[in-house]
Amino acid sequence: MHKQKIIMLADMESFYASVEIARNPSLRGKPVVVCGDPERRHGIVLAASKEAKACGIKTGNRAWECRRLCPGAIFVRPHMQHYIDVSLKLTAIFQQFTDRVFPYSIDEQFLDMSGCEGLWGTPPEMARRIMTEVQEQTGIACRVGIGENPLQAKMACDCFAKKNSEGIFTLNYDNYTGNTWPLPAGQLFGVGRRMERHLFNMGIRTIGQLASMKREDLKWRWGINGEILWLNAHGIDYSNLSKAAEARAGAEDERRGVGHCMTLPRDYRKAEEMEVVLLEITEEVCRRTRSLGRAGQVVSVYCRGADFDCPSGFSRQQKLYQPTALTMEVYPRVRELFYTHWDYRPVRALGVSLSGLVTANRMQLSLLEDRQRAVTLSRTMDTIRGRFGITSLFRLSSLAPGGQLFAWSKQIGGHSA
Repeated sequence: MHKQKIIMLADMESFYASVEIARNPSLRGKPVVVCGDPERRHGIVLAASKEAKACGIKTGNRAWECRRLCPGAIFVRPHMQHYIDVSLKLTAIFQQFTDRVFPYSIDEQFLDMSGCEGLWGTPPEMARRIMTEVQEQTGIACRVGIGENPLQAKMACDCFAKKNSEGIFTLNYDNYTGNTWPLPAGQLFGVGRRMERHLFNMGIRTIGQLASMKREDLKWRWGINGEILWLNAHGIDYSNLSKAAEARAGAEDERRGVGHCMTLPRDYRKAEEMEVVLLEITEEVCRRTRSLGRAGQVVSVYCRGADFDCPSGFSRQQKLYQPTALTMEVYPRVRELFYTHWDYRPVRALGVSLSGLVTANRMQLSLLEDRQRAVTLSRTMDTIRGRFGITSLFRLSSLAPGGQLFAWSKQIGGHSA
């Protein structure tokens, strides 16, 4: 006998687009597309209003595809800081209903409403109250999936609440199989495109067919992931939201690497321009590594060519002589890797990462050079940049052609703040 709980997943409808429409009500009812700057290679759809979706526009489309599908589409640049602010406001709204709120993404949050019936009524009544409060305070439409565990709430939201007029749906141990087993296997939480192909090749088309397989067979084929698929297909989820939140909060301490990748605003052809960007990226990666109190043992360089018809590029790594998070110790290895593997063709994207992280106090001191002075200088620069911004101290090379520091300093997640 399962102990009954009330878990909800609140998901915002076309979050970025809804926020932009709330900011500018004149956009309501129009095909709004939140899209990066096509001129700077960020012309990817991040969100689309329901009117734009009706024209066939989907997240991930490129700007030119949107214009073809919907000539009247209205393009809006993303404002990431505002989206973050609204997401935090949503958390505050949910906390009016329960103190057990667990953000899942910028536009999805789990709420544990167990034991709140005396305050807010039945689960559907709770959901309606929450949706009304979100609409009134933010102007954004919200859908709510209700379940007895996080998996059921997620499936209820994604597979049903998003598709019905009320925006609310409940799954539980009694109705889970009847509602979900007829669905395509690809709609099961945890089944990505690659897994969907594997299942298709096995003759598995629906969640019910997956559920009918033996748990041991799935575990033998895919290990723990196979067992999780079997559990998901049966609506079973042993996860604890509180523990999951604690695990996510501690993930920064356990991370294995720090990286940064940049799609360039144009095809770079000159080596000196690429060097500038590689130095800027290396500086950012080292700064973030130091902020974690870590040093890296392995440096990796990523390069993607500009020609999509004839793909080129590379991803190579090299072990460092000793763990470090100092820019001028890492950058020479970055430069060496780049010139060893670059084919001298135009470049579209560059990236650098440090992995094999260890605590910074494990760095080897040198008798021939004053590393401690370099460490102290880097920490001082980090403090100044942390207080006044990353452009308060910068290398002169960032003013040279190709430099991107000042452009990306104004962005969050690669988009306008």
